[in-house]
Amino acid sequence: MKRNAICTSSIKLKHAEDHVRQKERRPGLKSAAGPSGGRRADDRGTRPAKPAPGLEKVREPASVPGAIDRPLMARTGERPAERVPVILESLGAGDFHLIDSGNGEKLEQYGPYRIVRPEGQALWQPSLPKQVWEKVDAVFTGDTDEEGTGRWRFPKEALGETWPLNLLGVDFYGRFTSFRHVGVFPEQIVHWTWMKQQVEAAGRPLKVLNLFGYTGVASLVAAAAGAEVTHVDASKKAIGWARENQALSRLEKAPIRWICEDAMKFILREERRGNSYDIILTDPPKFGRGPNGEVWHLFEHLPLMLDICREILSPKAVGLVLTAYSIRASFYSIHELMRETMRGAGGAVESGELVIREAGLDGKAPGRALSTSLFSRWVPK
Repeated sequence: MKRNAICTSSIKLKHAEDHVRQKERRPGLKSAAGPSGGRRADDRGTRPAKPAPGLEKVREPASVPGAIDRPLMARTGERPAERVPVILESLGAGDFHLIDSGNGEKLEQYGPYRIVRPEGQALWQPSLPKQVWEKVDAVFTGDTDEEGTGRWRFPKEALGETWPLNLLGVDFYGRFTSFRHVGVFPEQIVHWTWMKQQVEAAGRPLKVLNLFGYTGVASLVAAAAGAEVTHVDASKKAIGWARENQALSRLEKAPIRWICEDAMKFILREERRGNSYDIILTDPPKFGRGPNGEVWHLFEHLPLMLDICREILSPKAVGLVLTAYSIRASFYSIHELMRETMRGAGGAVESGELVIREAGLDGKAPGRALSTSLFSRWVPK
């Protein structure tokens, strides 16, 4: 088994000696068009509205078959080489870093605000004294389950709903949502940094597909680096937020298609049309329910989603990136699935875990690693 270690200034890949831990899942959402398009729980029960100018709202013809009517491809050839286990680690970037964690909570810095949120993986005791944890700007209280609602408490003074942030040179809005999220998932910094490097080094405009794209930070990072981006999310609210981020980052003229649609239906149509992408990011929920009772289960539907994603990778593809949260499995589950999906494609599959390293009050004092998610990434070499 080949082990891999790569280091950059703030991102490290380390060997993992044990099976990965699981993380509480980000909330699943109702899909605007089907079970695979859901994204965030604060959009539950919303109905698709008339899209804003520049937003592609796709109406699927009745004759288009559902995802279950498309069989898995029979793959032949050698499986790609493997690099496992790999830990992708971040100390933070831009306006974010993890200060401390413990007692089922995490203390984070998001721009000017110091925030406390629930974190089920933090089984240990905090490193910093109690008074540090008490001198914060916002605390999420209420249901600690990621699919449960709660409210924010502001110990110092009432804060506005949004505030500006910057990661990897891209400006966007943080937002205090009722589901404890703030509009960005910083564990993804390592994937976004990798993507940014690939786009900048390609020597040609790469086409990037961002499935379950949420508030569009990854899409904006890709576009700022020079990519042509297609951003797909079933939540009109999330895409509206993403377009606000686009304006804040002064990327209104960047080549980004904002598509409000079920992710599975979108990639099925792209496959039929023969469209392809050089990089595909996919971050599906563990579970989602559509407005008409359709159900998405990651273990049941992920094989087909990856299979279709392979079919829409370009001949000169740079990578296919999968992130999975809160599933009761080792990373080997998605690792071996990715290798089977990419049979005959060559390259390598590297899989493991995304972690965020505590960085202390000043963002420069490495502490414990907080597990966040599983990942698997195919690259051509």
